[in-house]
Amino acid sequence: MLMSVKEMPLDERPREKLALRGVQNLSDAELLAIILRTGTKGKNVITLSLELLSSAGNLAKLSMMSRKELQSFSGIGKDKAITLNAAFELSRRCLTQEKTLSKKKITDPQEVADFLIPMLRDKTHEVFMIVCLNAANQIISSRVISEGTLDSSIVTPRDVFRVAIEQEAKSIILAHNHPSGNLEPSEDDIKITKILCEAGKYMNIQVFDHLLIAGNSFTSFLERKLI
Repeated sequence: MLMSVKEMPLDERPREKLALRGVQNLSDAELLAIILRTGTKGKNVITLSLELLSSAGNLAKLSMMSRKELQSFSGIGKDKAITLNAAFELSRRCLTQEKTLSKKKITDPQEVADFLIPMLRDKTHEVFMIVCLNAANQIISSRVISEGTLDSSIVTPRDVFRVAIEQEAKSIILAHNHPSGNLEPSEDDIKITKILCEAGKYMNIQVFDHLLIAGNSFTSFLERKLI
């Protein structure tokens, strides 16, 4: 008989795994299982999710299906179909808002934080990114410069400005996360920022701001007068 999710080791259950390791460590099926919540007789919710993805072809095709199309799959009733429709529609609206932001002139650190927080808030390791802006202060791209170690926020001007030049950026915004939730910049954070600001002057690429992300909150080095 198939093992139920409740019988699985704690750190292998989708909800607990997300809480312990972060959303990036879950497969499509595990994320889908959290949304579906329950399986059916003879199928646990992970098996149901795997079968649903396999039958649909892939996650993208699944996300485009109507409620009635979703209900045609074995194990998906009206309630589960409605839940999936709502989850996919929320995702589409988030993407639409992100695309809208990318065309907008950036004037406020909060606008950039809204763009970055979904990418960084659930990371369990440090990530250093840059956001490249054009002459109109619109976001043209974002790139990860370093990730994975406690010293990931210690980057060199060469690392940062090579990407900025490749993207033809006129200015950049630096960003990194503190998985600990601490919103205070460290001495290294401040030191590296000053070095990058000075390097930017020589490259004729302005460092517009540096955002420190911790969960759903952020610190702007510009607002703190650290730039």
